[in-house]
Amino acid sequence: MDVFARLESEVRGYCRGWPTVFTTAQGSYMTDENGKRYLDFFAGAGTLNYGHNNPQLKRRLIDYLAGDAVVHSLDMYTSAKREFLERFNEYVLRPRALDYKVQFPGPAGNNSVEAALKLARKYTGRESVISFTNAFHGMTLGALAVTGNSMKRTGAGVPLGHGVAMPYDNYLDGRTPDFLLFETMLEDSGSGLDKPAAVIVETVQGEGGINVATAEWLRGLQDLCRRHDILLIVDDVQMGCGRTGSFFSFEEAGITPDIVCLSKSLSGYGLPFAITLMKRELDVWDPGEHNGTFRGFNPAFVTAVGALEDYWTGDDMEKETLAKGQQVQAALESIAITHAGAVDSVRGRGLAWGLVMNDPETAPKVCSEAFARGLLMETSGPEGEVVKLLPPLTTTEAELGQGLEIIADSLEAVRQKVAV
Repeated sequence: MDVFARLESEVRGYCRGWPTVFTTAQGSYMTDENGKRYLDFFAGAGTLNYGHNNPQLKRRLIDYLAGDAVVHSLDMYTSAKREFLERFNEYVLRPRALDYKVQFPGPAGNNSVEAALKLARKYTGRESVISFTNAFHGMTLGALAVTGNSMKRTGAGVPLGHGVAMPYDNYLDGRTPDFLLFETMLEDSGSGLDKPAAVIVETVQGEGGINVATAEWLRGLQDLCRRHDILLIVDDVQMGCGRTGSFFSFEEAGITPDIVCLSKSLSGYGLPFAITLMKRELDVWDPGEHNGTFRGFNPAFVTAVGALEDYWTGDDMEKETLAKGQQVQAALESIAITHAGAVDSVRGRGLAWGLVMNDPETAPKVCSEAFARGLLMETSGPEGEVVKLLPPLTTTEAELGQGLEIIADSLEAVRQKVAV
């Protein structure tokens, strides 16, 4: 691995916790060049909801490339784009009575967020955007301005303006009513808070520590936005595409955001792909006003169509994800009881879960022990205090059970070392 240390930037991160060279991947497993298999509870930070090298999607991709079909096309019309739009409307938008226009802003989640922020400001003529404590929306400047993590914000190197943070659901442990500060400042002409263009929110904060907003809180947020003529943006980059059960994470709350950001598992195969959804009346862009070289990555359209047709023509995927989520929750709660002195709480939805440690230093140690035992996990939260689980949605119950046993053994090993 010397070449990585010599030539790759010090900015590399995940590889430091998983010091091996991976060569192949299939389903819920990755294999390194020594032949050791690792059960993957990371899934490309939520990019591989359907597993590594999903065979149905791989066949579609190979066939498409073998036919010399269009790969790169900016925003030109292609047959692959047409099929994606038709199937996305048929399987996702129409069944949910969502009348969204689709924008292809660029290949990644931050591209979707930047487009959403720009559009909200253009449509309303206002500048500020409200975000929430512990939010994460991306590493480009606009997205960083509505991100909470101080280390990531400092890396910008310039002032991050036009963003104001408000308390996320239960941030103040129920000591004040929801939105008391936010609405008071909106209604007070002396508060110094300019009327915002939009509010951007994650229904479940992944990087922020698997903080789950209740359906009641989300409905209250939508009501506040409507009363004050503020656009509501839901960042569903990590928690969309079925991660919480339903295709969109906001469905359970019964809300309809004005703008939705999607990426990560949208392509279904790990190919870069992002879209920004907007209510029809918000589509006030002039042609070319927001553009980019990689807006139309046709191979991603192909695998995205495959994912929609294979997994979202009915409700089986949603039911299976929720059932597996109950399996994970039960196992983590059992671990939390066994290790009550080390574990603060368990939180999550669908197949996004966090084991919150009392001592932030414990979480990376648990992940390190898990790696040694053949399980890939990351940490999250403002202090890295959360052991974060994002297994592929296609992970079997047996594989989940295997991984959960490794987590229990890893935490036990960490506590024994501390005791010694």
